[in-house]
Amino acid sequence: MKLNPVRLAAPAIAAGVLLISPHALAAGEVSAPEVVEAIEGAFGVTPGERRNHIKGTCALGEFVGTPEAAAYSRSALFSGKPVPVVARFSLSGGNPKAPDTARSGRGMALAFKLPEGQLHHMAMLNTPIFGAATPQTFLDLMQAMRPDPATGKPDPEKLKAFRASHPDSHAQADFLARNNPPASYANSAFWGIHTFRFVDAENRVTLVRWQFVPQDGEKRLSDEELKTAGANFLEQALIERSARGPVRWDMMVSLGQPDDAQTDPTLPWPAERRQIKAGTLTIKAAMAQKGAECEPLNFNPMVMADGIQATEDPVLKFRSPAYAVSFGKRLGGQ
Repeated sequence: MKLNPVRLAAPAIAAGVLLISPHALAAGEVSAPEVVEAIEGAFGVTPGERRNHIKGTCALGEFVGTPEAAAYSRSALFSGKPVPVVARFSLSGGNPKAPDTARSGRGMALAFKLPEGQLHHMAMLNTPIFGAATPQTFLDLMQAMRPDPATGKPDPEKLKAFRASHPDSHAQADFLARNNPPASYANSAFWGIHTFRFVDAENRVTLVRWQFVPQDGEKRLSDEELKTAGANFLEQALIERSARGPVRWDMMVSLGQPDDAQTDPTLPWPAERRQIKAGTLTIKAAMAQKGAECEPLNFNPMVMADGIQATEDPVLKFRSPAYAVSFGKRLGGQ
């Protein structure tokens, strides 16, 4: 049964970029510098580069929204006019030599260039849920993944203890274990993971989650292909695919109910939630990231233009200060 979404009055949240200090957290909570340091401990540091999702590919294209989405959000993203997009596809983690066959997350980050200088960012993963309900869980995972100096690899006992004490990490880990990595970025779906708010012209709010579905269809590496695909096939596959013609994803938006998870990205929504097609992303060209337009960008998902708002999801809110710390280190050549 498909339920109609509930539309509420919008809370008073300013439109545009939401800036959060790296230290703007309640006493006792983990800090952004602490988490970035833990990521560095787990993966090492490549000076001047990203701390997470370091291995990536740039792309350029456009997004065209639908009237159906415009009925729920007044964002210029859904005006029906082409919106220029700078995209980046990536592997999770801070290892620049991570193999493309790794059972880790794949990312799609989008920077939309809206009229009058407005910006809107999205940072998504190829898993429908995240691996941490709180920043503390993510910090604990990074600390558990820190290599043992004696072996150069994470201590299996520490990872086992982490899994036993953090049940909120299980759903994403199980998804990655059950599903082989994609054969190409063009054949992967990407989820926004968090719950957001669409705000319409009358200031009414609809809870939403979104997914970008590839028009090329989803395709994962077979077990045999995992053995022979090599370590660096994803970038070239996307470059070659975009050279043959536009690569497209449909943005599908699930419309939420008040009892749906709003602040926990590890919990999926019921499959029967009504969906609308909110638009189509078209990638027209892909290229190596060095010197390309996506390389210097900080794809902060808390950068939102009018018509789309954040929820109180602690992981979503924490991404902004964590990205800021990493970005500052990149700019400083650290």
